[in-house]
Amino acid sequence: MRGGERMRGGSGGEKMYNSSTPMPTHQLSDSNRRIMGSHNDNRARNLRIYQAWKGNNIFCLGGRLVFGPDVRSLFLTILLIMVPVVLFSAFVSQRLIEDFQHQLGDYIVVICVILTAYVIILLFLTSARDPGIIPRNLHPPEDEGSSISADWPGSQVSGPSLPPTKDVLVNGMVVKVKYCQTCMLYRSPRCSHCSICNNCVERFDHHCPWVGQCIGKRNYRFFFMFVSSTTILCLYVLAFCWVNIRKIMDTDHCDIWRAFLKSPVSGILVLYTFICAWFVGGLTAFHLYLICTNQTTYENFRYRYDGKMNPYNLGCVRNVLEVFFSKIPKSKNKFRAKVRVDSSGYAAPMQLGHVLSPEMPKRSFDIEVGKRQAVADEDFEDIQSQIDSIGGLERCGTQPRHANWDHKANWEITPDIQVLAAEFGMEPWFGRRAENFS
Repeated sequence: MRGGERMRGGSGGEKMYNSSTPMPTHQLSDSNRRIMGSHNDNRARNLRIYQAWKGNNIFCLGGRLVFGPDVRSLFLTILLIMVPVVLFSAFVSQRLIEDFQHQLGDYIVVICVILTAYVIILLFLTSARDPGIIPRNLHPPEDEGSSISADWPGSQVSGPSLPPTKDVLVNGMVVKVKYCQTCMLYRSPRCSHCSICNNCVERFDHHCPWVGQCIGKRNYRFFFMFVSSTTILCLYVLAFCWVNIRKIMDTDHCDIWRAFLKSPVSGILVLYTFICAWFVGGLTAFHLYLICTNQTTYENFRYRYDGKMNPYNLGCVRNVLEVFFSKIPKSKNKFRAKVRVDSSGYAAPMQLGHVLSPEMPKRSFDIEVGKRQAVADEDFEDIQSQIDSIGGLERCGTQPRHANWDHKANWEITPDIQVLAAEFGMEPWFGRRAENFS
């Protein structure tokens, strides 16, 4: 039927249906609303990359800061660092200032504050930056000869599966790289998919809950500096708390337990910083070993290069230079770049360069067609059954019960049938059927 055509109802009256007028949603079934939504909701929205991001990251300041999903643990880490420093500055340092001459006591407090600020800055440099996330593909690699793989149930789009691994040469040695089903790409060497952040990360080391972020190629240097400087801060506070206890013992001529009672904060901080120094100090020593042998935490626990050759090991000196003195690569993601997102949730690029594939608009259209086809197939049998029942009435001359039909009356097509007929291109067929009934 075309917009503005008349249909005769069962009571002989006439109804006007205009296809350009939106149908009342209360007259449509749930499945029809889904098709109507995908048909009428094609108006695209302009969003930023971080607003349409499919990973589990949390963004702040308009996508300028990139955190992991467990960013709340960052506040706990800051609390564990700041509270001992505040206690040290407020209670322990007062006696040190009095005991040390020539403003040496003031310098002790100033150095502690500066070192704390340095640790907090390194913590944010580790936690609030892109660790080396590799942008996902919108379809599997075309050079593998496969078609797009759908990630929704009931999709009609399918293709041959890709090989799970392929061989890559690294420093003359063959290394197997895996295909990531989530990001639809072959991971580069040393890349792994973080199940917490739901991203593939270059030179993936581990996901650190204390900083709430993955540790990868772009923030490993800052992570090691954070851990090592935290160790220094713990030892610094531990040392001067112990100096304070020793001065109390010498001044009051008492044993260590009475000195702890005279300065309980010093005793608490000695115990606290001793435990923390073992933890972060051991972590610092372990990562020093990894840096010197050019390993990641993930590789050390998974592959164990002890019994075989490590293809990434360039020698101790070159390994250290690679971590601390090489240029940090730029992020492969432009989180503040604009994208066009259609109703299906797939983003089309707008001046993104290499961030998104240039063939994405066509692929996005194919995906949308596949999704609409999957939704429509669920209701096709219902439509066909209604059509068959109407055809049966025409052939057999039978009438449904409680229906008032006369020789001039025609069956009334409900609005939801009209919409579905237009969706499947059946309008001319319905027009001919309506004329046959008149």
